Amino acid sequence: MNSNKVALVTGTSTGIGLTTSLHLARNGYTVFAGMRNPAKADVLRETSDGLPVHVVEMDVTDDTSIEGAVAAAGGAGAIDVLINNAGLGGATPLELTPMTEHEAIFQTNYFGAIRCIQAVLPAMRERGSGCIVNITSMEGLVAIPDQVAYSASKWALECAGEALAHEVYRFGVRVVNVEPGVIMTNIFKNSAAMTRFDKTSPYIDIMRRNGKMFAAGFRSAAQPELVAETILEAIETDNYRLRWPVGEDAHGIRAGRSAMSDEQWIAMGGDLSDDEYNSLYQHHFGIELR
Repeated sequence: MNSNKVALVTGTSTGIGLTTSLHLARNGYTVFAGMRNPAKADVLRETSDGLPVHVVEMDVTDDTSIEGAVAAAGGAGAIDVLINNAGLGGATPLELTPMTEHEAIFQTNYFGAIRCIQAVLPAMRERGSGCIVNITSMEGLVAIPDQVAYSASKWALECAGEALAHEVYRFGVRVVNVEPGVIMTNIFKNSAAMTRFDKTSPYIDIMRRNGKMFAAGFRSAAQPELVAETILEAIETDNYRLRWPVGEDAHGIRAGRSAMSDEQWIAMGGDLSDDEYNSLYQHHFGIELR
């Protein structure tokens, strides 16, 4: 157990961010829980009673807000851990995704994380220690149709995390990408827009199949506690590794996609019957759709 270490966590009003803040605080960290709207902090405050958790206003799309949160956390000592968790979801085929929604997802999921990294990295580098945790997604490893903007933002963050890990390795700074599958959180309630499920859409089959994938995921969804436990292990293990998938679906889809050719994956977007598509999904990913 580490004592007197400081963690700054973004997106902590619900789900993974809230649970991770509590888990770290129970394991020796002083936690600064960033959230865009501190009025939503009631649950965190109630569940963190007696724990070293401090709510700070933090909008990851705003440089001034980030500077204020980093200054507040830094006042408790050096920031040892940054957890980039704040995120927006979205589920729409590319043709139907407004550019404003695409940009909003990237501003939070990618540029927000980059802003936070740039705010804490100089001190970590100079000190020769620290850990940056990017909460990406299984969609940062596999491009999921009907979620192009979200997948692309997570691919971008995966890429940045890998390259950054190489850049800062010599300075003693650890970078990890944590890649949950379907987790029981409210991310899509916090989306830039709700799914546009139009039965007349030319993309209706793709949209419906995407819904079935998530329904299957929710039937065996991991709880946020599993992500929090994985984050702590990734921070503290002596056996460093870059990528940490979380959940059966994340492992299944990652393994299945890597075993397929690109053309096989793309061809699953063809004019298949539900039975044909479901059979292929079961064969490649070990996930039953119904």
